[in-house]
Amino acid sequence: MTLRLSVIVCAHNEAGYLAACLHSLLAQSRTPDEILVINNASTDATCAVAAEIPHVRVVDEPRKGLVVARETGRRMATGDVLVYVDADCRAPLTWLERVERRFRRDPRLIALSGPYRFYDWDWWGRLLIRAYDFTLAPATQVLVKYILRIGTIFYGGNFAVRADALRRIGGFDTSIEFHGEDTNIGRRLFAIGRVGLFHDCYLYTSARRYLAMGKGAVFRLYVRNFTSEILHHRPKDTTHLDVREV
Repeated sequence: MTLRLSVIVCAHNEAGYLAACLHSLLAQSRTPDEILVINNASTDATCAVAAEIPHVRVVDEPRKGLVVARETGRRMATGDVLVYVDADCRAPLTWLERVERRFRRDPRLIALSGPYRFYDWDWWGRLLIRAYDFTLAPATQVLVKYILRIGTIFYGGNFAVRADALRRIGGFDTSIEFHGEDTNIGRRLFAIGRVGLFHDCYLYTSARRYLAMGKGAVFRLYVRNFTSEILHHRPKDTTHLDVREV
């Protein structure tokens, strides 16, 4: 079975990070069939940076908002599987190959997500995240996915979904401002099919939100929005700090 993979990078004022992300995608052992950059109301050189890199299609979305950009990417992509990556991420060489292998091995899998590793954080922060990945995250996953069966852990900067499954749930909920959008899409996909969380599908990303806000503040932010979205189907926070401006 041949799968066409579209990689979608949503970018608002990401000129400083975008090139590294795109070059890591082009260097994959499994080349993407399509790379889309959704230039989301950028006022910096994001569009110019993307336009200079070959095999990248730039789509302008003047309405600012991450979830709006994700939905624009969904509508413009042509792949069987849509792979969403944040602009500050960098993909290991075999990352896309691993993602594709998961879908090939399990035809019933409709979506997957992978964790993050950080390329610009201190050792203490990296240790905390690794501890979370192998203690709190698995315990939370067992509770919400296998016992309560009300949702799943899903990482918004690193996920892949079959286009037909995303279409079946009506795409992204563009009424969400920022926080909780990943939990929302994971929960809604889990309601219609098999959703996986795989450690071998990890991405490298920036710790810039932790650096701007502090570890404790960010952990509390994620916990309360995950909990609110899982239990009440709406995130707790309706605004967010744009760390590009910090």
